[in-house]
Amino acid sequence: MARYTGPVCRLCRREGQKLFLKGDKCFTPKCPVEKRKNPPGMHGASMRRRLSDYGLRLREKQKARRMYGIFERQFRKYFALATARPGVTGTTLLQLLESRLDNVVYRLGFASSRAAARQIVRHGHFALNGRKCDIPSALLGEGDVVHVNANSQKNEYFKIAAERLEAVAVPNWLSLDREKLEGKVLALPTRQEIDADLKEQLIVEYYSRR
Repeated sequence: MARYTGPVCRLCRREGQKLFLKGDKCFTPKCPVEKRKNPPGMHGASMRRRLSDYGLRLREKQKARRMYGIFERQFRKYFALATARPGVTGTTLLQLLESRLDNVVYRLGFASSRAAARQIVRHGHFALNGRKCDIPSALLGEGDVVHVNANSQKNEYFKIAAERLEAVAVPNWLSLDREKLEGKVLALPTRQEIDADLKEQLIVEYYSRR
């Protein structure tokens, strides 16, 4: 499975805002976005110029891809799927991204970042509706249940995670049983329940005008 292996803070600086790719570090003064405002590279300062309409749409699409850790081909498939479904395309696209298994694991508080959530899913620590699932891109729907496997609950990582869950604010579209280390999708999130700082209409315009 292809994945980005470079410095993730560089991606945040390129987009000019925090994408929360490093988990807890993003909330500390050590965050490179706080210390270095300009985009990366020797010409970073000169890149702060007015973008064209195409540039604005491109940057918004890149921001969404990087936020959710998805490469272009897969992101394009999500857009095609969102277009084929009824409703507002931009909102449907965000719902698809939010309903990925790795994102749900992240939203439930089992990992401090989506990248970390993707890793523990790939390592087979979770079950979906009672069956082991190690596919981060698996799409969840209303009523689906995710829980940490019994053997994995003995792992030191999840013992620490269980303590951290007490302070986790779970989105309204999810429920979390902290004792069982189990989460449930109550419904697909509405746009108001998705806290991603994205202008999804620009993404729709980017793909629609290509």
